[in-house]
Amino acid sequence: MVIPVSLAEHSYDIVIEKGALKKAGKLLSVKGRALVVTDSGVPGIYAETLMSQLENPALFVFPQGEENKNTKTLLSICEKLLEENFTRSDCVIALGGGVVGDMAGFASAIYMRGIDFYNIPTTLLSQVDSSVGGKTAVDFFGAKNLLGAFHQPKKVIIDPELLSTLEKRQVSNGFAEAVKIAVTSDKKLFELFESGRAEEEIEEVICRAVSAKRDVVEKDEKESSLRRVLNFGHTLGHAIESSAGLDTLLHGECVALGMLPMCGEKIRPRVRAALEAVGLRTQFDYNKDKVAEFLKHDKKAGNGSVCIVRSDEIGSFFFEKVSLCDLEKML
Repeated sequence: MVIPVSLAEHSYDIVIEKGALKKAGKLLSVKGRALVVTDSGVPGIYAETLMSQLENPALFVFPQGEENKNTKTLLSICEKLLEENFTRSDCVIALGGGVVGDMAGFASAIYMRGIDFYNIPTTLLSQVDSSVGGKTAVDFFGAKNLLGAFHQPKKVIIDPELLSTLEKRQVSNGFAEAVKIAVTSDKKLFELFESGRAEEEIEEVICRAVSAKRDVVEKDEKESSLRRVLNFGHTLGHAIESSAGLDTLLHGECVALGMLPMCGEKIRPRVRAALEAVGLRTQFDYNKDKVAEFLKHDKKAGNGSVCIVRSDEIGSFFFEKVSLCDLEKML
């Protein structure tokens, strides 16, 4: 399946196909050299398979984990590009989850003021969400994605077969972002979660989630209005994630927790049941003071208030501006 993303000169295709990694060289049609960026958690055979199809590629591997999504790793990627004499005619290919995609994408956005970037996501979370839309970033002084840029990929290749090596918790982690887009934008996708068939129909979940996000990004590439809907669950989720510590909760788990206070009373039990059906927790003992401190650093906050995304009906949403004090109470 090919899902086109129409963004004028930044348009690209998202290819969703089993076994796509084995023919990535043909699908990408890379011109010039490529730096493949991956992390230690991605099976080495994936990088070997990709690099065997490229002409004179280079490889950069960094340690797995959100704690390595920082300026040190970012500069190390740029240093590798410089050492390998990469020019503006060359490119970066991300092969990994959301951290890899963010790091590789941001490095390609700033190296020589921007070189081509391709994304091959290997986790469910990155396949249904972070690989689409052109957001790249690193964490800074504990704040999520504080430094970043919009840098659209030239192409995204999604191979569902790559999910076979994921642990159950990582699969659940990815489903959180799909539930997010379902609650706000796709009633049929949400019903798939309610039916308990999400895992057995994972390709359908990926296709519907990606299509829904594509529709939003096409209308608002740089989050000036509509694209803010993709932050559903993230305002509280990011604060919980930052305050809980990197070894406690995964990103999707925090988004799941952050969604529940944003749901109207009528749909909250349905959303809670859908999250639990895919193995996500719906309760967490948090430190109120720590969460409140990180809420102040939210990129959407200003003058003591923040614009949040809420939903009272499955498949729909609305924006609401609330004070930071009221946002804390929603927890």
